[in-house]
Amino acid sequence: MSKRTLPALAAAALLVASPALAQVAATAATDLNLRSGPGPEQEIVGVIPAGGAVTVEGCMDAANWCRVDHEGTLGWAYGDYLTTTLADQPDPVPLYENRGTLEVATVTYEGGEDEAAGAGAIGGAALGAALVGGPAALVAGAALGAVTGAAIAPEDTAVTYVRENPPEPVYLDGEVIVGAGIPEGVELTPVPETDYGALTVNGVPVLVNADRQIVYILR
Repeated sequence: MSKRTLPALAAAALLVASPALAQVAATAATDLNLRSGPGPEQEIVGVIPAGGAVTVEGCMDAANWCRVDHEGTLGWAYGDYLTTTLADQPDPVPLYENRGTLEVATVTYEGGEDEAAGAGAIGGAALGAALVGGPAALVAGAALGAVTGAAIAPEDTAVTYVRENPPEPVYLDGEVIVGAGIPEGVELTPVPETDYGALTVNGVPVLVNADRQIVYILR
């Protein structure tokens, strides 16, 4: 039997799934955080690379988070950015919105301290806003091979500045991916001598262009 790692928070969780439903194979449409629990405030325990394969053990019914196994590490990934194929459709489709057709098991999660899916009041600004950019365009890009880990490679000075001057954190519904948009009203920190703004979104520092689009994730 293969050994699988289990993050501490996930080990404390209660998972309930229908045993009659099979696990489903899926692929990450972009570099995707693997978190210890279902929510943007949960600890990042790994990153599933674009095109990386996962086994989906089940998804939550009330939130777009799925319990997955990536190369032996168990965690939670944002379901809208997991893709799979249907029997009658060769192009990839978002797994979460097709979970009924795929008969994906429904799982529930109970953390130790009311760790519900969504923004958590753990410091920083917990906002009700969501990252802009739905999965449909992302999946379409993945079908064409257009989705990569970084759309732009910012100059080293911008990355160094953000690493040395971490921006204030905010928590937004959704997951941090290259190409996602930052909602209007969320304040960005200007990066000196560049055209970028910076922000720590859901625990991850990012660089944002003039169109408020994430162009680089500092992992």
